[in-house]
Amino acid sequence: MLFDTHVHMNARQFLEDRDEVIKRAFDTGVTYMVVVGFDRETIPLAIEIAEQYDTIYAAVGWHPVDAIDMTDEDLTWIEELSQHPKVVAIGEMGLDYHWDKSPKDIQKEVFRKQIQLAKKVRLPIIIHNREATEDIITILQEENAKEIGGIMHCYNDSAEYVQTCLDMNFYISLGGPVTFKNAPMPKEVAAMVPIDRLLIETDAPFLAPHPNRGKRNEPAYVKLVAEKIAEIRQISLEELSEKTTENACSIFKIKR
Repeated sequence: MLFDTHVHMNARQFLEDRDEVIKRAFDTGVTYMVVVGFDRETIPLAIEIAEQYDTIYAAVGWHPVDAIDMTDEDLTWIEELSQHPKVVAIGEMGLDYHWDKSPKDIQKEVFRKQIQLAKKVRLPIIIHNREATEDIITILQEENAKEIGGIMHCYNDSAEYVQTCLDMNFYISLGGPVTFKNAPMPKEVAAMVPIDRLLIETDAPFLAPHPNRGKRNEPAYVKLVAEKIAEIRQISLEELSEKTTENACSIFKIKR
């Protein structure tokens, strides 16, 4: 039993074969998924997919790269959608300093507004972080995000920040990079995160794990992530799968 906590089945890359990809995941042992919507196009589709499958859920939020496009009406819309029974989190949200579409001050404002919204509707948050760790931690602390907690999605930062994230009531989610031969940091993190605060994901269609690196990622490949982490931690795949599924159901408040 595996839980892909972050997948974009609503992406255009799955337009032609979405149902087949989902079936492959189920056949591989992926019991649960959270489909993440992050703009006007992907949010409705995330909910639509979640409505079609009993064990697929949705998260709704606004990606920092597109922060400049978000309006107050969009925020109100996300709040309304947060009441849907299949919506289990607000996000992905955060800061992305790699791309320059949205100025940093606008990203920070949109980030804060979404944290405040999540606190209002009592849902955990999913954090996107690219080259912005210090600012993300500062904002999470200033906004008291610990109150609701959440997930550090596809954590690819140094191990020194892990305890800070744990202290703020966040889970650490690892994806494809933990399998990359030239990526020591995720492996170090995989070894040190307490087992009861660890999650797995694909971020499909992005970041496909080895040996599929460079190809379209899909939720069935979360098993490769789980296998690698189990190897690093020297535990069985069954134990790793069971515990990360238990953790995901806990943060998302899903009854198994």
